[in-house]
Amino acid sequence: MALTKNERRARIKNRIRKVVSGTDARPRLAVFRSNKEIYAQIVDDVTGKTLAAASSRDKGIKAKGTKIEIAAEVGKAVGEKALKAGINTISFDRGGYLYHGRVKSLADGAREAGLKF
Repeated sequence: MALTKNERRARIKNRIRKVVSGTDARPRLAVFRSNKEIYAQIVDDVTGKTLAAASSRDKGIKAKGTKIEIAAEVGKAVGEKALKAGINTISFDRGGYLYHGRVKSLADGAREAGLKF
């Protein structure tokens, strides 16, 4: 039987999460992409705490432009918040989404802000 799109993404996400885990020294940048918005969190999986977060719904993010441009803004915002919190290096968790389009744009924005993957 064929998997639905969400079941397929959940399988890929679980496969990624077996390998990618956030520690205190190298937290995980988790991405969630809905049809309309995009969200990014920097998570320490050992303590289970979110260290920094940004989304396209935040006040500082301008909602003009394409979804890819907005995702880049979110990447820059989460990168700046992470640097303020003293985080330089992260491991990237694409959350089961393909690494292109909005997800790639968010990652590039975070790199532009100064995060190292």
